[in-house]
Amino acid sequence: MENRAASPLRLALVGMSGAGKTFWTKQLAAAGWEAISCDDGIEQKLAPRLGQGGHAGINGVAAWMGWPDSPNYAEREAQYLEAEIHTLQKALEDVTKTAERPLVLDTTGSVIYAGTNLLLHLRRRMTVVYLAASADEQQLLIERYLSDPKPVLWRGAFQPKKGEAPRETVARCYPMLMAARRQSYEALAHCTLQVAQLRDTRLTAELFLAKIRGQLERKR
Repeated sequence: MENRAASPLRLALVGMSGAGKTFWTKQLAAAGWEAISCDDGIEQKLAPRLGQGGHAGINGVAAWMGWPDSPNYAEREAQYLEAEIHTLQKALEDVTKTAERPLVLDTTGSVIYAGTNLLLHLRRRMTVVYLAASADEQQLLIERYLSDPKPVLWRGAFQPKKGEAPRETVARCYPMLMAARRQSYEALAHCTLQVAQLRDTRLTAELFLAKIRGQLERKR
């Protein structure tokens, strides 16, 4: 059996948008790790559709999907998830073929909707690390979503009330979306790191890895 604690060479970072997955992926990449971005793969898969509306980049994907109560949102949410499943399947194929060298997979917040079989495959192939935001940090993630929108699969959690502005709906419903996802992230992950503990500017990629190894050792 793989000794994950001694050598977590295949990391998959999971958690809500804004939790720090991309930041730590870039930190590890700068330290010599190979990095795979699911955002990039999804954008490439959706490129023909995005181009029709003049959209580009991950923010362009969010603009293409539209607000959760827009007429095309449900259809585009399904198209996004289809692209995400394709991207994750390809990433895991690449992981399987790659020689034994450090690799980090930057997943999306909606990876938990990719289906049981694919998630089991992810968990078998990689060490899954959940970057968990506390209840106190919910407001920060909400503000990030409103100021710098990224694609979010609401899966029916966006429920406007009569007379409520869209931003008010987000503020009310986003914590419920986080709560609904938390259990799935925890079940998928081999270890959990609190986002608040990762905000120290002195924390290097090596110290980040040390936190992961420490948790894995304690679970042995």
